Amino acid sequence: MTEYEVTPLAEGLPATVPFVGPEAQERAFDKEFSARIGANENVFGPSSRVIKAIADAGPQAWKYGDPEFFDLRHAIAAHHGVDPAHIMVGEGIDGLFGYLVRLFVGPDDKVVTSAGAYPTFNFHVTGYGGELVMVPYRDDCEDIDALIDAAVAHQPKLIYIANPDNPMGSWWNAGDIESMIERVPEKSLLVLDEAYGEFAPQGTLPVINTSDSRVLRFRTFSKAYGLAGIRVGYVIGEAALINEFNKIRNHFGVGCVAQAACLAALADQDYLNQVINKVAHAREQLCEIASVNGLNALPSAANFVAIDCGHDGDFAVRVLNDLIGQGVFVRMPGIAPLNRCIRVSVGHPQDLKLFARALPKALLAASR
Repeated sequence: MTEYEVTPLAEGLPATVPFVGPEAQERAFDKEFSARIGANENVFGPSSRVIKAIADAGPQAWKYGDPEFFDLRHAIAAHHGVDPAHIMVGEGIDGLFGYLVRLFVGPDDKVVTSAGAYPTFNFHVTGYGGELVMVPYRDDCEDIDALIDAAVAHQPKLIYIANPDNPMGSWWNAGDIESMIERVPEKSLLVLDEAYGEFAPQGTLPVINTSDSRVLRFRTFSKAYGLAGIRVGYVIGEAALINEFNKIRNHFGVGCVAQAACLAALADQDYLNQVINKVAHAREQLCEIASVNGLNALPSAANFVAIDCGHDGDFAVRVLNDLIGQGVFVRMPGIAPLNRCIRVSVGHPQDLKLFARALPKALLAASR
């Protein structure tokens, strides 16, 4: 057997991934979930126009996708009213985060983020040897002032914030985010994750300023557009900054079928608006289910709701495990005090009925 040696950096990393997928849990239990409402997927899926575009592009799957994403970058740029030079496409926001960190973070470089925020970003930072500076949430929100204070103190390469936030669903208005951008230290870059932006109230997302090299804004087709299985995201920023991605990205990372699907999704804004309305209605239903069970659902601007289970993280874990045992897939934040909550994605009416039926049983079991 050949002996192998990974790098010292890789040797020191935990043998783990940010998420254990529902499929792995289904294999462990030897049964499928009855309600899959834990991964913040958009259960309403893509439009019929997108499905047709995927089918039409299928026979061309023998081709590599356009490595310049010419048509898709131009369509995204037109959608946002910017020049295509300000757009880069990649394998979901997760893939783009990997490229971003590879570009800017080396061993021992500092990166500021919130304790309990989206873990895949952290996964990339530690994977390249960066040092995470964690800032606590305040009132279930990422703390803008504390993040900037930490940035001033540590002079990080990157500062991460999601607006709306995952896992809590909280959000800041555009003015607050614009003020944050103004306070970014000179040699730092703000990473603004707007994966859930389409679901947010009007006035949440700042006007796009492509001349500002202090911020990169990340969007995705995985959430509102219902294309999580396609894996396409994009980043908006100053042209020279965007061009840096060309140095290290996987040029054939987004296939021709995926590009066709996203082009069709962008062209069907009527369907997108229908989905946004369905998500808002399902969020209201989740809040009602929580209230009936004496729990508090936190306000959310995303396609999920964080439900405060009223006790500590150990209690919430018991609630979550019992729900999973009943065939209802949900997740929860991993750090206190956020972990007093379970995070439940919106679902079809039948999904929510199953959750409503399972939740009181889970609460009772957790109390024993």
